[in-house]
Amino acid sequence: MQSGSCHCGAVKFTAQGELDQAIECNCSHCSRKGFLLWFIPSESLTVTAGEDKLSTYTFNKHVIKHQFCSVCGCQPFGIGKKPDGTQMAAINVRCVEGIDLADIKRVPVNGKEF
Repeated sequence: MQSGSCHCGAVKFTAQGELDQAIECNCSHCSRKGFLLWFIPSESLTVTAGEDKLSTYTFNKHVIKHQFCSVCGCQPFGIGKKPDGTQMAAINVRCVEGIDLADIKRVPVNGKEF
């Protein structure tokens, strides 16, 4: 079980799963924000505080609901669907507590093509 939050701490979450790698996407959104994303089934994500502080941003095909804190603007996770319809959560690894980013395998993804 991993815990995390936005920058100001208004939004807090837990995520269940093995955090051994993260997607490093080069799309315009991810690259500008420096995201490292850990994908888990959406039911493995629990917002433990600040759900009322979350705002949503969508772009391009509007299939991912990018959730961000309305107080500090930090984006701890997003919710979307895989092509088969499975609900997934994309956790911003940079918002997970106690993670040494040097220990996380980075998997490059060419999101510019999507």
